[in-house]
Amino acid sequence: MRTIRASEIGTYLYCQRSWWYRLTGVEPENKRELQAGTSMHYAHGRVVAASTLLSIFAGLAVLSALALGIYTLIVR
Repeated sequence: MRTIRASEIGTYLYCQRSWWYRLTGVEPENKRELQAGTSMHYAHGRVVAASTLLSIFAGLAVLSALALGIYTLIVR
């Protein structure tokens, strides 16, 4: 009995024909397009990660400004 991996289930759910082609060993004819799509998704993931970090930094900056403002009001 062969082990079914989660990625294989994902491939099957996305496209049963693609799953079958992989199972039977048929190589895709559009390797260049597949590589371009993979590169695009990688680049997009980097942009998403950077925007998440910037959002966290912005939140910390706002909290710091509020804390400094409250401190200034208390000291006066």
